[in-house]
Amino acid sequence: MKNKIILLIVGFLLLMFNCKSKNELVNQTQTKKKPNVLLLFSDQHNKKVMGFENHPDAITPNLDKLAGESAVFDRAYATRGICVPSRMSLMTGLYPRTMGLMDNKEKTTITRDAVSLASIFKFNDYNTYSFGKRHLVGGGDKGWDVKKEVHAEEGDNGNYLSWITKQGYQSEFSYDWAAEFGKGPKGSNDANAKIPIADLGTRISKLSFGYTMEAYTASETIKMINKQKNSDKPFFCFSSFYRPHQPYTPLKKFRDLYNVSEWGEGTKLKSGIKIPASFYQPTKDLPPLLQFQRNGGNKVWNMDKAFKDEQIWRDFIGGYYALVTEVDHYVGEILEALDKANMKEETIIIYTTDHGDFVGNHGMVEKAAAGHNVYEDILNIPLIIRIPEKTTNGKHTAELVTLVDIIPTLVDVLDLKVPVLKHNFEGQSLAKLLIENKPLNRDYIVSESWFQATVIGKDSKLGIMVENKVKPRQDYREYGDMYFDRNTDPLEIKNGIKEEKNQASILKLRNYYEEFNKKIPGIGKQETVQNKIKK
Repeated sequence: MKNKIILLIVGFLLLMFNCKSKNELVNQTQTKKKPNVLLLFSDQHNKKVMGFENHPDAITPNLDKLAGESAVFDRAYATRGICVPSRMSLMTGLYPRTMGLMDNKEKTTITRDAVSLASIFKFNDYNTYSFGKRHLVGGGDKGWDVKKEVHAEEGDNGNYLSWITKQGYQSEFSYDWAAEFGKGPKGSNDANAKIPIADLGTRISKLSFGYTMEAYTASETIKMINKQKNSDKPFFCFSSFYRPHQPYTPLKKFRDLYNVSEWGEGTKLKSGIKIPASFYQPTKDLPPLLQFQRNGGNKVWNMDKAFKDEQIWRDFIGGYYALVTEVDHYVGEILEALDKANMKEETIIIYTTDHGDFVGNHGMVEKAAAGHNVYEDILNIPLIIRIPEKTTNGKHTAELVTLVDIIPTLVDVLDLKVPVLKHNFEGQSLAKLLIENKPLNRDYIVSESWFQATVIGKDSKLGIMVENKVKPRQDYREYGDMYFDRNTDPLEIKNGIKEEKNQASILKLRNYYEEFNKKIPGIGKQETVQNKIKK
């Protein structure tokens, strides 16, 4: 009997030892798996419209919390103040001039041959996902294992549009979408329906909570997280919200958080929202297209009407804030799901956007991208990066960075293998800045369109009007260049291009642009390629 008991005890101990060994092996395998990467992305998010940026009205508790756990870049910039070129710079590590891509609908052999961030992750045995608005072209949109779209202009790929139709909300979505064009749904045959004009592209959504594009993007991302927690492969996910991009049609749930009935002092103890500091900038001081729009030339925005009735402006600004708050809400849901899946400490989290929105600054709405490429409201973008156990919580940096830096940074941090490239990455890795706090020693960066190249220095900015060979009608050289001193004119309302005291600084910035032209030569060559493709 004793021998049997001893044998049973020995057998039990051996079993426990084997189980422990197997568990240790599993744990070792898990620790060897590379970190996940969650890229949370919004469209047209003005950097200042967040609580942690000391905005007097914006309600963004989840982004505030994320910023407090991350490295925050105060001076991150879009390579171009419009969607596709900026997104493609993020996803390919190439400047728009190299791709010959300065407007949304351009395609070149370079965009076709570019290697995407998703392709790089797939090359490193990651599962790759994209949920929401991609708005990418050519090689920049390759490498996805799963992609589910919400961007209506790209057609119904069986994703959000078909889903919302099945839910019975197609007409409500159409009502919202038509606001971008200043009217009700096309082909509406309800003679009794009073569809309000959507001045400044603004009105309250008819959708129910949980049925917006943002809700769909978050829902698909959360499903992916719950699936990935049992995977032996890491993931890269591009979770891309459509908002706060126009049309400015927030849900009433979020708009009710903001009192738009009057201008207030801008603190949460006061009633109304704060009036933008540069709202009343004289029209004559703006570039030509912005003057045209403010004077009512754009019949969708109806800005002349809005200046006669500032309630229209308050509705728009409050609507924009509400859309930011909705994005923040769903960012919170995604991060909560990541936490519940015990994956937060295994995941690099990035939050950024493609470009900003005026939100009433300079007395302007949206981005007016065809008329300038210079203002901070559009070019200076949020960039928050959290690398578990490596980034200093809540640390802000004033280093100059841009979206082409994201790929080389992730390649460095994760030690990723890179497939053969026809065009080398043009950004600079931020890895040592993030992890070792080593400076970049970068004096300037450049953001440019076909008609205005902006050189952004540490204390000043020069917007150079250039000859537009691609679209001659967008040629503003007659208006002249634009210079702003960040220290004396942070609102960018006084063009100091002709002032004697600025000439030394202006010359330095012009020299930087010449240096950039030599370092990244691309416009002429890509323009030729682009024209061939058009033919």
